[in-house]
Amino acid sequence: MKSKRNNRIRRLLVIEAARLMYEEGVDQYLDAKRKAAKRLVGGYTLHLPSNGEISEEIYRMARFEEPDAVTQRLFDMRVLAMDVMEQLTPFNPRLIGSVSSGRIRASSDIDLHVFVDMPETLFVYLDDMGWPYETKSICIRKEGRFMEFTHVYLDMEFPVELSVYPTQDLRVRGRSSTDGKPIDRLSVGRLRALIMHEHPEQWEALIYGGGGVEALAD
Repeated sequence: MKSKRNNRIRRLLVIEAARLMYEEGVDQYLDAKRKAAKRLVGGYTLHLPSNGEISEEIYRMARFEEPDAVTQRLFDMRVLAMDVMEQLTPFNPRLIGSVSSGRIRASSDIDLHVFVDMPETLFVYLDDMGWPYETKSICIRKEGRFMEFTHVYLDMEFPVELSVYPTQDLRVRGRSSTDGKPIDRLSVGRLRALIMHEHPEQWEALIYGGGGVEALAD
């Protein structure tokens, strides 16, 4: 009986945390879990769900509530990601996250890894492109020590976040905070193949109809 009750609590926490992220715009999984636990059980609990469980529930909600809109938004975000990646070829861009997996929500952004040993080289490149951007240094714990990484935020139709890594890390695969599995980083070629496979009609209309996302500002 106790196991069934714990499973029920966990399932309710999954649903509420997903709702908080999908409907109320809570960005971080941990924040959503804590708020859900406070609302449902009055505070801390040992039965907090995993990020992966919440991600799957958000995806289910989105597909149920607005399937056509989600599909179109995912296509548009992938096309924009591909366009940006083609422009950033010198930095070996790789797509990760919800746009790659297809598990997007309203607040999703386009997450790209770029590789360069001196971030200033990237900044000069972006300045020459005329793209508006902001930068931020983020300190995270990795392999038992704290390391500082540069993140660049591009102001486009959909928000684009560039995580800057040294070139030697191109062959290093980290693990996802969502499911703990190695991160699958898509090259622009793999992304194009994914779009053609999962969005064939929209891709054909884009190519032969001349429409689609206005990816980059003039």
